[in-house]
Amino acid sequence: MSKLHLVGIGPGSSDYLTAAAINTAVSVDVLVGSQRALDLFPGFEGETLILRARNMDEMMKKSINLVDEGKNVAILSTGDPGFSGVLKPILKLRDDLDLEVIPGISSLQLAAARLQIPWDQVNLLTLHGKGNSKIILDFMDNGKPTIVLPDFKVEKLAQFLLENGVDPDRKIVVCERLSYPDERIVNGTLKEIAVMDFTYLCVVIIY
Repeated sequence: MSKLHLVGIGPGSSDYLTAAAINTAVSVDVLVGSQRALDLFPGFEGETLILRARNMDEMMKKSINLVDEGKNVAILSTGDPGFSGVLKPILKLRDDLDLEVIPGISSLQLAAARLQIPWDQVNLLTLHGKGNSKIILDFMDNGKPTIVLPDFKVEKLAQFLLENGVDPDRKIVVCERLSYPDERIVNGTLKEIAVMDFTYLCVVIIY
């Protein structure tokens, strides 16, 4: 029977792929994911579909249609499918699928590990696709570090916090391209980070 698999592929490096993710991804008929996700499986011989920000809804629907046609499909989700991943949009489209979720290692977890933060004692927040929402301000003064997946631009998030009265000297750490060879961890203050440039592959920790 055909099934849709949502496969967490970790923060990006093949070092953080689980055996379950590998075994599932190589066993399906169709593999769907961003180019950097598909690159983790160079030996895959089935059909591949490239997932981009602009065609996300189209590819989700196409994946479901392929399952309806009798094919086994895996959608590769950066990090874990259940946190700012593909599980939510799939469930919005269909809730009656034969669905399997393979959890992955989130960049949030890796950031906490790099900084040696017990991540059961932090605020976890995603702003992906939401813009710089004032919801983050609710977490600024509860005594816990806040680990954030920013909405594209780290410096824009820092500027937003400054504009909304957060202390310019507040400590902030940016973990960029975690698990990749050019991984970078930048410590600074809010006012310093607000004038720096980063790629979109970042996790932000605000102390």
